[in-house]
Amino acid sequence: MQDLAALAYVTLGLAALGGYLLGSIPFGVVLTRLAGAGDVRQIGSGNIGATNVLRTGRKDLALATLLLDAGKGAAALLIARALFDNEAVAAVAGGFAFLGHLFPVWLGFKGGKGVATFFGLLLAAAWPLGLVAGATWLLTVAVTRISSTGALAAAALTPVYAAWALPALGVPVSPSVLVLSILTGVLIYIRHRENIARLMAGGEPRIGARKA
Repeated sequence: MQDLAALAYVTLGLAALGGYLLGSIPFGVVLTRLAGAGDVRQIGSGNIGATNVLRTGRKDLALATLLLDAGKGAAALLIARALFDNEAVAAVAGGFAFLGHLFPVWLGFKGGKGVATFFGLLLAAAWPLGLVAGATWLLTVAVTRISSTGALAAAALTPVYAAWALPALGVPVSPSVLVLSILTGVLIYIRHRENIARLMAGGEPRIGARKA
């Protein structure tokens, strides 16, 4: 029993470490620097995600950042699932990839807000859940033209979809994915506290706007 417990701890530790290191790759910073677009942390909101990369005027870099940030969360979860054939371990790897994006060791633990990585995780963990979460973001942003409102709406509603809406439609969602959606959703709200304050004050920038 002790050997099995030790093996379980080692497995979880490896999944967490691998997920964190993969998630901590700051693609927004890397791409903008390689393209000669400057340091994205000195532009707009200072965030390293795709929305702020868009404020450089480079839509191609913003799209690449979006896909890569989403992809690293999905990759961490899928690799762990393939290696260990265990949904809980896969969720741990994906969750730590999300933490790696938020708190990357390479940038002094000052990272992004996790929205793209959140959607990548959900699509890899349970693609119907990822689709309805993405649809929530798109619908909200289409109405408000504010990226943060879409992220906040998706983060709030995804656990509801996972716990009740999808199972009611005959689409089961595993407990580990439900827990993952709750924890990542809470972290998205924490990381968006400045956005929430600006939304309440009516000062949140809309998509496509540039900030000095």
